[in-house]
Amino acid sequence: MQLFELTRALVDIESTTNHEKNVGDYLFKHLSAVAARSNGKVHRMPAEQNRDNLLASWGEPAVTLSTHMDTVPPFFGSSEDERFIFGRGACDAKGIIAAMVTSAERLLESGTRNFGLLFVVGEERNSAGARVAAAQPSGSRFLINGEPTENQLALGSKGALRYEITARGKLAHSAYPQLGHSAIHTLLDVLQDIRGIPLPEDPLLGRSTLNIGTISGGRAPNVVADEAGAEVMFRTVGDPAALRKAVASAVAGRAEAREVLHTPAIRLSEFEGLPTTVVAFTTDIPTFNGAWGEPFLIGPGSIHVAHTAEERIAKKELCDAVEIYTRMTTQLLATGRSAA
Repeated sequence: MQLFELTRALVDIESTTNHEKNVGDYLFKHLSAVAARSNGKVHRMPAEQNRDNLLASWGEPAVTLSTHMDTVPPFFGSSEDERFIFGRGACDAKGIIAAMVTSAERLLESGTRNFGLLFVVGEERNSAGARVAAAQPSGSRFLINGEPTENQLALGSKGALRYEITARGKLAHSAYPQLGHSAIHTLLDVLQDIRGIPLPEDPLLGRSTLNIGTISGGRAPNVVADEAGAEVMFRTVGDPAALRKAVASAVAGRAEAREVLHTPAIRLSEFEGLPTTVVAFTTDIPTFNGAWGEPFLIGPGSIHVAHTAEERIAKKELCDAVEIYTRMTTQLLATGRSAA
């Protein structure tokens, strides 16, 4: 199957987080066919019920190309024009999967072995697949992780610190608000204080950011709300201790802040001959925690259209990514290092 056809086939399979089974089954079949022609192995790595990572290997992998199979909602299928392939996951990260598979096929045609492909579940929510993979290392010395970086090598990425904020109140008829207590009003006050938290900066990674991603609560317009909640995420650039202390202070005596995710900011290695960048998003790399080797972060597509209704990937970038992944794998296998 050609690169563009594989990209569209993957995009057309709905695989929002927690619903990766169908795309995993499709890739398992596709990779099994490749492995059968080239004396490789493919196996499922159970992560959660009906959710499996996929690992394909040829020989004893020293280099592993990896990205994620899940996407954010809402699902929408593929289309294309002369320059782009459109659809949910086109750049984040199904086009990257297609480029890695195509690169693997090219490497096998040249007789190259001792590399693998690892496709994981759950990156968009809690890195569930990477956490499972980190506990089952293969001996790989290098991990090439794919995310949309416009085919530039990321020298660092911000971390993530996510909270669920819950406020509780007392029900009452809205005509007599003095008889109750509005959880929504409390939540809004807490969120205003959280928005005022000073955000740290770093010379390489830039400034931390805050996003209030969801707000929910209440029962009806004529009822004083007894419960309200929000999900907030900081993109961190270093030690999160000061942010944790500030959040605890903002909610003290008024609401509950439950930390549900922390992924640290990271700095990464250069690779000779590749242009570099720094990204603000978080990846599975910190969760792998070195278990699959020294990490590199690079992939086709722009993060600025990922997670949007205009998600797309340039066909030229897809083709260039195949060349990049092939060259990186070949060099790492030959020299055992990122610089010649």
